[in-house]
Amino acid sequence: MKPFRGSRVAQVVAASIAVVALSATAACSSDDSSDGSASESVAAPEGSFPGNAASGEPVKIGLINNEGGQAISMPENRESAEAVVQYANENLGGIGGRPIELVICKQGEDANQARDCANKMVEAKVSAVLMTSSGQGNSMVPIITGAGIPYVSAAGQASSELTTDGAFMWTAGLPGALTSMAKYSANQGMKNVTAYVIDVPAATAGVQAMGAPAFQAAGVNLKVVPIPPGTPDATPQVSAGLGDNPDGVVVIGESTLCTSVFKALGMVSTTAEKMTIQPCSDPAVVEAVGNQNLNGTKVFTASVINADDPETQLYKAIMAKYAPDTDIEGFAIIGYQGMLGLVRATESVQGTDTSPAALTAAIKSAKDVVLPAGYGLKFTCDGKAMPGMVSVCGSGGIVETFENGELVDPQLV
Repeated sequence: MKPFRGSRVAQVVAASIAVVALSATAACSSDDSSDGSASESVAAPEGSFPGNAASGEPVKIGLINNEGGQAISMPENRESAEAVVQYANENLGGIGGRPIELVICKQGEDANQARDCANKMVEAKVSAVLMTSSGQGNSMVPIITGAGIPYVSAAGQASSELTTDGAFMWTAGLPGALTSMAKYSANQGMKNVTAYVIDVPAATAGVQAMGAPAFQAAGVNLKVVPIPPGTPDATPQVSAGLGDNPDGVVVIGESTLCTSVFKALGMVSTTAEKMTIQPCSDPAVVEAVGNQNLNGTKVFTASVINADDPETQLYKAIMAKYAPDTDIEGFAIIGYQGMLGLVRATESVQGTDTSPAALTAAIKSAKDVVLPAGYGLKFTCDGKAMPGMVSVCGSGGIVETFENGELVDPQLV
């Protein structure tokens, strides 16, 4: 396996983990680019590029991405989704045999911008909307699903993303990660855990609403310490959170917050075990924080890109062919997982009807869809994956461990 390498963007927490969306380093021996991009060809599983090209009138699919904001910008998510569209149009017959045409809207994690993007999708009469990852789900879901358009993502964290009919989250997202962390903490005999959480409504409210009960049910007390986005030095908040000598700490945020918190944890005296989510495995975080401050950290995710399984190889091959300059070791996996998940979930669509209603029906009827880059995970959108969360389609997750700059030993949970 290869070590993490540098990345260029700050990234958001939204999509949650894998349990949400967290993924690791690339591990294909043919990827020798210095920036973590898939700039060389990668061997794909046999039959991955059948050349079944789409034809006819295009199917409009909306893509809303965090991009261009002062604090958060994630172009990799868009680039990986665009790569999947090219791949699907050239090899999988697009959707229903028709080519996918993306309608792209960029928003900088601002509620007004998010609503504008949602309204743009309705005006464009798209057949579905893919949200890569965002903390603004509550601003978008009601508009999009209210127009009868399916809203999909690899994972969600806002309440509307998790509980709205017409929204579909391929993985368990933040709720699943928190539940897995709670169970892990209990199994390790922990009694008190402190969670350092980026102070945006979807994240802090989600951890309070879903994390605290999950930890309580596991017999573990959870203390939540919010940290404002963009905080360069989180030492005061970290020190305050360690006042009760917790047995474990959880870090939930984008790469800037992850860097700030893990640096602070390395400077203070604590033996607390560390747990985190995908954005904190970003190469920029690893480079800034250093291996010594990350070794042993448990990363809860729904994707693996440091293994030799077919889904990992397919991810690397698609990105090498269609987005060779995109960093594949960071958060790009979320856009990829979201878009290819949509293509797979709508495989039953045939003929000329690619309306929002047809795509919604296809998604609801699909069973055991293979989660892209999911290390064997599957999803079914029948509303039964997680009690009380009808939008969540998968309940499984993966736990990996940081070791000398690499994520190793993936385990399904």
